[in-house]
Parts: sequence; C-alpha cells; structure tokens
Amino acid sequence: MEIRVLKYFLAIAREGSITGAANSLHLTQPTLTRQIQELEKELNQKLLIRGKYKVTLTPEGMILKKRAQEIIEMVEKTEAEFQTLSDTISGDIYIGCGETDSMKYIASVIKEIQLNNPDVKFHIYSGNAEDVTEKLDKGLLDFGLLIQPIDLSKYDNLAMPEKDVWGVIIRKDNPLAKKQSIQLNDLINLPIIASRQMSEKYSADSGFLDWFGEKFKDLNIVATYNLVYNAAIMVKAGIGAAVTLDKLVDTTSLTSEVCFLPLEPRLESGLDIVWKKHQVFSPAAKLFLDKLQERFK
Repeated sequence: MEIRVLKYFLAIAREGSITGAANSLHLTQPTLTRQIQELEKELNQKLLIRGKYKVTLTPEGMILKKRAQEIIEMVEKTEAEFQTLSDTISGDIYIGCGETDSMKYIASVIKEIQLNNPDVKFHIYSGNAEDVTEKLDKGLLDFGLLIQPIDLSKYDNLAMPEKDVWGVIIRKDNPLAKKQSIQLNDLINLPIIASRQMSEKYSADSGFLDWFGEKFKDLNIVATYNLVYNAAIMVKAGIGAAVTLDKLVDTTSLTSEVCFLPLEPRLESGLDIVWKKHQVFSPAAKLFLDKLQERFK
C-alpha cells in the first residue's frame, strides 16, 4: 500500500463520492477509480459500495479507514520530527488527557516551554484512558495524562502532585443539594449517570467496589459517559445525578444550575503522566519530559 493511495481512499470516505474526491484531489475520476480498484485487488477485499449518488464503506472499508488515518498521522508526525532536528528546538508535541484539574500542571509546563521556545507547538487530545493509551501505544501520542486506575507496566510515568476527588453533580433544586457531601444511602434511589471508572471492568481498581460494597449492583445506572461535559448536560436536563471528579464543571457560579457534592467517605484517584518505555523522543518532546521531571520528580 502506498501512502498516496491511502490518502486517496480517505478523500473518498470524507467526500462520500468518487467524483467529489477526485475534484478535491485534482485528479480525473477514471484515474482515482483505477487507483482504488488496484487497492481493493491488493487487499483482496471490497472497500466501497458504489451507489447511484453516494459511495459508502464496506465493513472492510471502515477498518481500512481507521488504519489509514493512523498511518497518515504517524507519517506526518515522523516527517515533522525529522524536520525539527536542528540546533533550534521546534516541532510538535502530542499529549492525550483524561478530564482532570491536574491538567493545570501540564499547562504550566507548556507555558514555560513556549516562552523560550515559541516554535514548539502542543496538540492536546481529550479522551478516556482507553482512547489515550490506544493512541499512545500506536505512537500517535508522545505522552498521556491518565487518571488511575491504569496498568503502568508498559509505561514510564511521573505521578502528579494532587489527587482528584470523586463526587456527584446534581441539580441545585434537588433536595440533596443542601447537604455538604453524598453518602451511599443517598445514591441508592437516585438515577445515576456513571463514568467509565464505575463500570464493573474498572470499579474494583478505582475503589468504587469498596466504597459501594454489596450495594454496587443495586445502583440505578440510567446512562454512562466518558467525557463529563455531556454528563453535565444530562444532569441539567433532569436525567440523573452524575458521578464524576471535582472541578470539571462550573458548579459555583450564580448562573450554574448544578452543584458538586463529594462522596463521604472520601474517594480519590491519583494521576500519572505516562510515556512508552524506551521511547525515542524528538528534541521538543525530550525538552517537555525534562521540564516535567524537574517539576514533579
């Protein structure tokens, strides 16, 4: 497979038609059609379903789309790294982050670097631990800021200086909003909007099973989320109470419709900035790591 042809295929997936893709690529339609036919022959798979007005991807085409995007990202990242191998530190640093207030520590390091190295650019990818580690393992990210629990066996890491506090976001007109904290009995009869860490796959490591005990399976989980912005919207709509980390949603302003109550007994999660073991860094990424280690080691 050639990188050029993968870009052609992605253009078709993006435009939804061979004609539209050919126009965007400044190719003739027969030339583009022939390239895709040769790609299908090479892979021995049908990649496109050609309709009268629109082209759709087959299941095999969807797999190739995902892989092609990753390959193109990796090629572009590698090219950018080699273009920056000079005395002047410049280039791109890719960081994946879960939602956490500890991002402020990463932001402070970014600010320090950019004051002295304005040609260093940072690209932040937001996602849960599963999303971030997948991209990290494939080399699409240089670093990941992850909320525990996380298997650190494949990574080197630095622990962040603070832990995040778990609690519940509820509407301010909820009678429970008058309390200072939320206890187990308060949650049993509430419709719950649950985070990924509350799933049975992760709850033991995150401490949720210990906190809820035998009543964990009695929770009325009506929805789940991986990023808290959408969870807060569901809370405002009256769908339920969201179990989440503190300081991720505006709960203190006069205009806020929701409030945050910490769990009692207190439940916390640590955080780590991680990178692949034996990682070969670009000069820019190495500078970022050096600054992190100066600050937090």
